[in-house]
Amino acid sequence: MAVLSLSDAQLAFGHVPLLDHAHFALETGERVGLIGRNGSGKSSLLKVLAGLERLDDGLLQLQGGLRLVYVPQEPELRAEASIFDVVAEGVAEARELRERFERHDPSDDLDAVQTRLEQLGGWTWEQRVDETLHRLSLDGSRTVGALSGGLKKRVALARALVAQPEVLLLDEPTNHLDLDAIAWLEELLNGFAGSLLLITHDRAFLDRVCNRIVELDRGQLRGYPGNFTAFQAAKAYELENEALANARFDKLLAQEEVWIRKGVEARRTRSVARVARLVEMRQQHQARRDVQGKVRLDLDRGESSGKIVAELEGVNKAFGTLTVVRDFSTTILRGDKLGLIGPNGAGKTTLLKLILGELAPDSGTVRTGARLSVAYFDQMREGLNLDATLADTISPGSEWIEIGNQRKHVKSYLGDFLFSPQRANSPVRTLSGGERNRLLLARLFARPANVLVLDEPTNDLDIETLELLEELLAEYDGTVFLVSHDRRFLDNVVTSTLVYEGDASWREYEGGVQDWLDQSRRAAQLATATAKSAAAAPAPVAAAAAATAPAAAPKRKLSYKEQRELEEIPARIEALETEQAELAALIGGSELYTQGAARIQAVTERASQVEEALLTVLERWEQLEAAVKPS
Repeated sequence: MAVLSLSDAQLAFGHVPLLDHAHFALETGERVGLIGRNGSGKSSLLKVLAGLERLDDGLLQLQGGLRLVYVPQEPELRAEASIFDVVAEGVAEARELRERFERHDPSDDLDAVQTRLEQLGGWTWEQRVDETLHRLSLDGSRTVGALSGGLKKRVALARALVAQPEVLLLDEPTNHLDLDAIAWLEELLNGFAGSLLLITHDRAFLDRVCNRIVELDRGQLRGYPGNFTAFQAAKAYELENEALANARFDKLLAQEEVWIRKGVEARRTRSVARVARLVEMRQQHQARRDVQGKVRLDLDRGESSGKIVAELEGVNKAFGTLTVVRDFSTTILRGDKLGLIGPNGAGKTTLLKLILGELAPDSGTVRTGARLSVAYFDQMREGLNLDATLADTISPGSEWIEIGNQRKHVKSYLGDFLFSPQRANSPVRTLSGGERNRLLLARLFARPANVLVLDEPTNDLDIETLELLEELLAEYDGTVFLVSHDRRFLDNVVTSTLVYEGDASWREYEGGVQDWLDQSRRAAQLATATAKSAAAAPAPVAAAAAATAPAAAPKRKLSYKEQRELEEIPARIEALETEQAELAALIGGSELYTQGAARIQAVTERASQVEEALLTVLERWEQLEAAVKPS
């Protein structure tokens, strides 16, 4: 049953249609991810559904008495107020009604006030606020103005949830959140009983939270069952079919255009119906929604740096009594792509400055390589002059730029980043957040650099641009330092990760976020198992084990059952890998997406189960192999 719906919706700003006779319905309990290009109208659609903007035409229908709450991308919070007071704004109606009831004002219809008060659960609004604060780990006495961006986003979510909404609308909820906070939000939303519609470009978040994807594309809303991975495969199949259909149509139209232009003799016998069909085909071709252009990214690496980019040994750094980096050592080579992972405020920027020699350590040594040319992507966009034009931002004082051996006109170069020639002389302040990020990328890539420092480059970028940026960075043979909370982006780009592990300690792991999580999980399991074994052993045995800890664990002979298990494991691994390949081919193909949402979900869930089973079997194989007594 639909809790809200749009019918024949039309919305435009200027000549650009954001909604063009679009249709949409949100069902009870659905968790829908709304995706689309920057500027396509996603935030405007959420504001329409929240009642903050009006459609130019069409119909918006809401279920009677629907409790709907909208959390914008940058929520407005009273800086001087306490967290408790701001969160309590979510129960403002209940507070006001209870105050009216307790005043016993003769002019009030107290029966009506009491009825509405009971509907809202207003007698216990303080308890609801306290429970929500506890659930979201917030201290109600703290002042909002002193909070970080991530905590402010958490306060805005608390204010929304305390209202007990039946529909929750979220615009970029993961912005300003670190990895732990994003995982917390995933768990929170997966436990939310109402309907959810959210905008995000975090593909891993979409995979874990959403059960339907809706794409806003050229004014139309198209729904796809399943998570983002299922959407990608279905969309690829759809675009392939659309391209084939357009090619067939264009060929037929060309043939008909040749026929209509034949000589006088041919025109004497032409069919009136055929002429009418040609007119209709011309109209269809003119009205066709062609696929929009893509961002074209290219990067000038300039002169190669030395083989060693940076070498750190026993580095320590503190600010007053706060230690940020403790006893850190690493060697970074040309071509390394490092991701920096840690909570907000952990000191990622400080560590980067130490590595690049921009900040001196309190103790330890830092040696930077030769011929380093560093380019920065500024998270806060402080480097953008809002009054400068787009052209001057890219190439001050010249209409041409040089990238490697190529010379391009600045308007052509801006066109590669989806800025029309007419906008080249527009001021930067007219751009949206996503467009400013694209402009920063354009400026970054226009300058030769063999070291890239990217600080949250994924914020506000649409998914298609993210994927193209991933491809570019993967092919880039310079060195990359990447600070991001986008797990999928990190996994697809970095070769190793520097992870904050608390108490100013940083550790390097091979691979991306998932590799770090897998290694950390296995290390924790091993530590737990070792601790249990030590606790279970008698004191003399435990002491003897501690005394000989550096020695290798003794080998032992496998039992008959374990030996049989070891012999059977290769066949089990082969069977699981075969099934994994079959499922991957099914997910990557097109046939699955014609078989309904239930079948898509079953296949994707089975793929996850097989991957987990394969990891378990491989770990068991390692355990048995390690235990084998040498012959």
